[in-house]
Amino acid sequence: MSTLARAKHQAKAHPLALDAVLALAVLVCMVAGSFVEPRHRDSVSWVLRTPDPLSLLLMTLGAAALVFRRRAPMTVLAVTGTLSVIESVTGDPRTPVAMSAVIALYTVASTTDRPTTWRIGLLTMTVLTGAAMAAGPLPWYAQENLGIFAWTGIGATAGDAVRSRRAFVQAIRERAEKAERTREEEARRRVAEERLRIARDLHDVVAHHIALVNVQAGVAAHVMDKRPDQAKEALGHVREASRSALNELRATVGLLRQSGDPEAPTEPAPGLDRLDELTGTFRNAGLHIEVARADQDTTLPAAVDLAAYRIIQEALTNVQKHAGPQAKAEVSVVRVGPNIEITVLDDGSGEQEDEQANRDGGGHGLLGMRERVTALRGTLTTGPRYGGGFRVHAILPSKNRTPTGEDPA
Repeated sequence: MSTLARAKHQAKAHPLALDAVLALAVLVCMVAGSFVEPRHRDSVSWVLRTPDPLSLLLMTLGAAALVFRRRAPMTVLAVTGTLSVIESVTGDPRTPVAMSAVIALYTVASTTDRPTTWRIGLLTMTVLTGAAMAAGPLPWYAQENLGIFAWTGIGATAGDAVRSRRAFVQAIRERAEKAERTREEEARRRVAEERLRIARDLHDVVAHHIALVNVQAGVAAHVMDKRPDQAKEALGHVREASRSALNELRATVGLLRQSGDPEAPTEPAPGLDRLDELTGTFRNAGLHIEVARADQDTTLPAAVDLAAYRIIQEALTNVQKHAGPQAKAEVSVVRVGPNIEITVLDDGSGEQEDEQANRDGGGHGLLGMRERVTALRGTLTTGPRYGGGFRVHAILPSKNRTPTGEDPA
């Protein structure tokens, strides 16, 4: 820390001591000025004179009042102004007691607003200058009287300028702090959104493939002794589902890598072009699925395409897990105006209440679907069907309509 910075820090830490030093300096200046007097005759010169005791007392009282200028600026101004008026009326020859009133007026102007500064400054200038002109020992047009008017105006102007600069610096500091807080909040928000998106992808990938692995492993264990060929086929499906899960997990986790990492994944995110492959994995697990599509020649944004794929994937996974072994599923993808409508139906054999409770409370699947659809400003409807089963219906915009205009993928 430099000497100047250290001095400023100490001054802020001990304002009363700083004011005491200032009061002493003002007293020295007033006393020194009281011993000389200009002589206006043939030439401008200075002569020594001796101030009277009353003038010395007034100077001492005015300087002492400045010690408390920060605590009670208005009171100090009133005291020093009264002392200056007394000095102007009684002093002969006069002494510069008005210097203490100028310092007090500067303090008031630097700590109040501009209208108050104007009112107090004009009042102080009028009272001190009027008292000197009307009741002083010098002629009303003497330059000493004009000097009082000028110095009080300078004190008020300087104090107002200092207050304006402090307010300007404070506004800049507050604006910078607000901008910093906004940047930090925006960074935290983006991190939270990214974590949520990755969590949704991981859930969709893991839930889908682990459900298929669980079904095929159960089939293999059931037919291992009596039909080894079918058990071998089921284990093959387990191997294929496991490999697919690892690939998708590698691609999802790879998003966390640095952009320059050579191992970062280059495979595009899945979309509706892989719908046949997706439904094929469920058919291999024993789920009967019918697919109907009426979205030919429709090119979807990457975010919408991925969301549609994940919604179908999660809905079929829920059918596989909750709808029962004999359930059938129907998947439809239809272009309706500017939107893509996705519907997944099943005829689960369980009770509607039980099935609804399983799907709503068993995990984060429906929540993840709703978050995806909401991020794209679409709509999602889920619930049990009349007569048994479950229905998932999503409406997604065929063009990205996110609030920021960015692609969430």
